[in-house]
Amino acid sequence: MRRLSASSTYVYKRAFPVFWAVELGGLVLFIGMAIFNPTARPSYAQWVSVGFPFLIISVVSVFIFKTMIADLVDEVWLDNDQLLVKNRGAQTSVALVDVMNVNTTSMSNPRRVTLMLRVESRLGRNLTFIPDSPRGFAAAFTIDPIAAEVIARVDALRQVRR
Repeated sequence: MRRLSASSTYVYKRAFPVFWAVELGGLVLFIGMAIFNPTARPSYAQWVSVGFPFLIISVVSVFIFKTMIADLVDEVWLDNDQLLVKNRGAQTSVALVDVMNVNTTSMSNPRRVTLMLRVESRLGRNLTFIPDSPRGFAAAFTIDPIAAEVIARVDALRQVRR
């Protein structure tokens, strides 16, 4: 059995929200101090210079989390013609024959591979993970080796079934 997903998925899914919550706590603290301390009312310039960046960072962080991280599964393992997928304690096995499409992003950080399934699994119809593949500037302009391997295996299985 070989791991296809990156071990850094934990950092993206668990540590990023903690840092975001701490940053959001700074915004709440700033607003709370401004509201409950009548002697130190912040001026408009202070609201704009301190409160506005916190607000922008919060909105951008939520957008990034929702679009890039929230749908990631924890682990994906390749075992011959099966994928073992784990997410938040749930585990499912998916046959490579059931993979309908493999999408990959190369110009995003983190890279993402999405497996679209023919049938609904316990974890949904789309399984997205961060591949455990080389990173760097040059890697951004090539197809992901993990995605290429999954595509080749799925295609080989389809050829056998015909």
